[in-house]
Amino acid sequence: MAAGWFYSPSQIGRYLLSRPTSLRPPRNARAGNPIRILRQLDRHQWLMFVVGWIGWMWDAFDFFTVSLTITEIAKEFKVKNSDVSWGLTVTLMLRSVGALIFGSISDRYGRKWPMIFNLGLFIILELASGFCTTLPQFLGVRSLYGIAMGGLFGPAAATALEDLPYEARGLLSGLFEQGYAIGYLLAAIFYRALVPTTSHGWRSLFWFGAGPPVLIIIFRLMLPETNYFQVTKAEREARHKADVLAAGGTESKSNSLRAFWRESSKALKQNWVLLIYMVVLMTGFNSCSHGSQDFYPTFLKDTVRMSATKTTVITVVGQIGALLGGTTIGYLSSVTGRRLTMMCAAVAGAAIVPAYVLPRNLSLIASVFFEQFFVGGIWGPIPVHLIELSPPALRSLIVGLTYQLGNLASSASATIQGVIGERYLLPPAANGTKRFAYGKVIGIFMGAVWVYLLLFLFLGPEMSQEEREVEAEAAMQFERLRAQGVSLTEIGASRAKGQNLAELETEFAHRNAKGDHEKGLVAEHIEG
Repeated sequence: MAAGWFYSPSQIGRYLLSRPTSLRPPRNARAGNPIRILRQLDRHQWLMFVVGWIGWMWDAFDFFTVSLTITEIAKEFKVKNSDVSWGLTVTLMLRSVGALIFGSISDRYGRKWPMIFNLGLFIILELASGFCTTLPQFLGVRSLYGIAMGGLFGPAAATALEDLPYEARGLLSGLFEQGYAIGYLLAAIFYRALVPTTSHGWRSLFWFGAGPPVLIIIFRLMLPETNYFQVTKAEREARHKADVLAAGGTESKSNSLRAFWRESSKALKQNWVLLIYMVVLMTGFNSCSHGSQDFYPTFLKDTVRMSATKTTVITVVGQIGALLGGTTIGYLSSVTGRRLTMMCAAVAGAAIVPAYVLPRNLSLIASVFFEQFFVGGIWGPIPVHLIELSPPALRSLIVGLTYQLGNLASSASATIQGVIGERYLLPPAANGTKRFAYGKVIGIFMGAVWVYLLLFLFLGPEMSQEEREVEAEAAMQFERLRAQGVSLTEIGASRAKGQNLAELETEFAHRNAKGDHEKGLVAEHIEG
């Protein structure tokens, strides 16, 4: 995305007039065979994608342990369901703090160690959640967990996606985002396996959630920093060094930090309107996922009076739908355009809302599958869409921070649904338990969110097909250079000089040819 795209009345006017035509699918885009696309990935790219995906998946697992156990926690602490739902709200509110702290560190020092540190916090805080004996203790621990959760997304997304071949990013962006759905699915399965069957009930689910991050940390320790970050770091340091020497200064250890702050300040100054738009957009996206998922198990158990087993089945089916939707629509977005694809998903999702909240039997399985197909589907292109919109110098920070600020703005979704729903009583259950009209509130909330998304996706920008082609060619040239043995530092330094990758590729090919020729002459001389 070009910087400074929305700063004068004439620019704004031209921009708004271009919104309808910008939705037209690019003529030269085509759907590549998904299997062929995935075969482009080398071992390094697969491992980086998998470790980022698993980290994000377990982030979701640990978050949904609260969503699935609201009624059990409320019963033990002798409070209302809506009181416990603050455990979701405070987590979402504090995620932006983690994104700001660890996103900045990630763009300065790399993706690897911030991700490992946050996974370590997951272990501590999930264990602590299971040992809480009062609601205030529980809310305090979940607040700290929100910081760790917010700090993980940016480094995990960058780790998974930024080294991929360009053609694979749409498809794998959808699959990466649906790590969230897989995390929810696993949480639902282990909820059924542990909560009703163990003596510690809901606590056992939190204690279990602290285990797998140990394995993810070991996995990440065995892998290097991303190639993209190493090249970006080398480029900004080489550019800053050249500027310092040109001004008559000398090299110092602070060059790297100065280079980072210089490029970061410039990127923020040029793109602040774009960043505000991204936060507004992510408010809608987070309201969509949390509004449709966080309080839905409580709706099933309280309003519909589903058993733990039926609640688990419906939740699992919904997350399978989200997985399929995110992967499918993420893949299609590379062909039909990011915004148009997501707008179509918003229209379809809105149409299914009545079927999502009105039935009171197992026919909900079908409507939950399709509603979550489009909830997951509209999220599918988001990781790569945010990366494409973000300034390269601040990619991890902007992707993580705009996502988590959207979470902050939407953090009260579950609490709003719980508090308002408890104002509308339904006839009590056979055993005299109170029932509330949570379904009505979820339906109205989701209808408004789908309209909100449709509007702001229409008004927003996206990377043009021409820009995508330039990016795709640069990605292919980068991989060819790596295959020829050019170091990441040398690639970064050449970019700092204004030399494009095609020129560097030609130069290195000539250098290799010259070296081969000289080796041949030496061999002939020895043989002679």
